[in-house]
Amino acid sequence: MSDLADDPLQLDPRVLRRRLERAAPRFDEAAVLHGEVSRRLVERLDYIRLQPAAMLDLGCASGLNTQALRKRYPRADYYAMDLVAPLVAQTRRRAGRWRRPPGVCAGLDQLPFRNDSFDLVVSSLALHRVPDLAPTARELQRVLRPDGVLLFATFGPDTLDELRTAWQAADQTPHVHGFVDMHDIGDALVNARLADPVMDMEHFTLTYADVPALIRDLDALGLRNALAARQPGLTSRQRWQAMETAYQALADAEGRLPATWEIAYGHAWGTDAQMQMTGDDGAVRVPLDTLSMPHRQR
Repeated sequence: MSDLADDPLQLDPRVLRRRLERAAPRFDEAAVLHGEVSRRLVERLDYIRLQPAAMLDLGCASGLNTQALRKRYPRADYYAMDLVAPLVAQTRRRAGRWRRPPGVCAGLDQLPFRNDSFDLVVSSLALHRVPDLAPTARELQRVLRPDGVLLFATFGPDTLDELRTAWQAADQTPHVHGFVDMHDIGDALVNARLADPVMDMEHFTLTYADVPALIRDLDALGLRNALAARQPGLTSRQRWQAMETAYQALADAEGRLPATWEIAYGHAWGTDAQMQMTGDDGAVRVPLDTLSMPHRQR
């Protein structure tokens, strides 16, 4: 969209950081779905022949993937990265006292690693934090070694559709994050010269006793409204009640409220294609430190 203020994917980075920092102590309490998705994501490595020397847990959260990845590849160097220090610290503690891995705090669109650093990058439910996947995809292509693997899961556009619809009955201000379509993710990967992307998706439905229970989980996961277009200040009691009434109409026979989560899974391969960046003036630039003679053709 031309107006970033109306973009349902555009998050306020300062608010997002605060949300995640506040969520860190309670993240595991609410991460039932995150834990299941992480388990299913790592299981997909059963079908990929790979012996990584170095791997990156991108958007590591509280370290739900840590033990499984290190057990699967015990000789590989494991790096944990997330946007905020409290989550990275939890991941490092989860890894154990005697072999505590390096931890890095950074955004997904500017990875603080050298070219060709990793044979495996795993990202579970973190890519939704960037409104434009193009820069992140280019960074992933840059840090992946040729024939390295990117494996990820991220939220799809049906996620929290019930909550989004209920809020629309109360006002027209956005209250729920938007999420990128699976096909757009694939396009970003291809445009970044990652090879042979494969994607699929599935839906999960969690149920809650009431709306406050859902909101508490979203708060604990760092998924409360961080939209750039969110309405400043507190939501009025009237609007909140209108939203709750609309959501309650979706209750099942036992009175529980559904919350849909669409999960898109994917993987792609690193290549030795040169990283290119397009400037504001339209000029294409290739960083000097990425120049090399191509030695592999996919």
